[in-house]
Amino acid sequence: MSDLSLPSPALSATLTDAPIVAHVVRGGFVESVHRGSAVVTGPDGAVLLEIGDSSGPVFPRSSSKPLQALAMVRHGLATNGALLALACASHSGEDFHVTAAREILSGAGLSETDLQNTPDFPYDETARIAWIAGGLPKQAIAQNCSGKHASMLATCVANDWDLAGYRNVDHPLQVGVIETVTDLTGAAPTAISVDGCGAPIHAVPLAGLARAFGRLAAAVTGPEAKVASAMRRHPEFVGGTRRDVTALIRGVEGAIAKDGAEAVYAMGLPDGRGVAVKIVDGSTRAAPVLLAAVLRRIGVSGPAALAALENHPVLGHGEPVGSVVAVGV
Repeated sequence: MSDLSLPSPALSATLTDAPIVAHVVRGGFVESVHRGSAVVTGPDGAVLLEIGDSSGPVFPRSSSKPLQALAMVRHGLATNGALLALACASHSGEDFHVTAAREILSGAGLSETDLQNTPDFPYDETARIAWIAGGLPKQAIAQNCSGKHASMLATCVANDWDLAGYRNVDHPLQVGVIETVTDLTGAAPTAISVDGCGAPIHAVPLAGLARAFGRLAAAVTGPEAKVASAMRRHPEFVGGTRRDVTALIRGVEGAIAKDGAEAVYAMGLPDGRGVAVKIVDGSTRAAPVLLAAVLRRIGVSGPAALAALENHPVLGHGEPVGSVVAVGV
């Protein structure tokens, strides 16, 4: 039973001051609405466009993975290309994802038994059905964060750090992640908790998340450029063959992007602009729609990629009878 005498957690202004940004339309009738916040930052980190309040902290959830991967590269992670892209991924659990995660582990002299992420079935529906049909149980290697966790372990091996405690917030790996998150976002985390996969997650301003992605996307040298290049060249490893984040990276030249749980989405453009959105109620159906609307407003091209983000039909008897649409952007 919870202790009712404890104070309630403070609510971020990014949540409390969020306007309505999406309508769920069924047969011409607005059935539901979603509130959200969005921000665009410039190459210098200044806020260029703000919808709602972007100064309040949010948990970026899996949108943090490219930042976590950068921390690993800064601390000696030697993977490249598709394997580094998988470190940034919430992968779909397709065969090539699972194979790549195993390759990261084997390259560090490790095995699946060293993984501490939450066992699960593959994220992708087709891959999940095949996995279950094959009689396989939930496994850490199939869970969408296995690339990140395998890479965390490989970073520990490179530094001769303890493997068993790599998820602990005071472990050298996680201290390095905090330092990198603070560096890229320009703000020290105001809260730290445990993400769905078991690794620490850090609350930062929504504008800080946008700044971080802008910095990564604009980098031409160093670890930042290495991470961004891996994501651009191997977008199918960041998401999957049927994922909108993969289509977005592939369809907008020079961009990087990462979706996250609880309706967070972040993107970096090669000119140094960063974009981040957060839907207040955590509904993932509205986040890509809002992101697409913001991108259109700031003149980002890539019609097919944006159309993929906006493709959220409302169904009636299995047929489209409406859609989720952005408003007020």
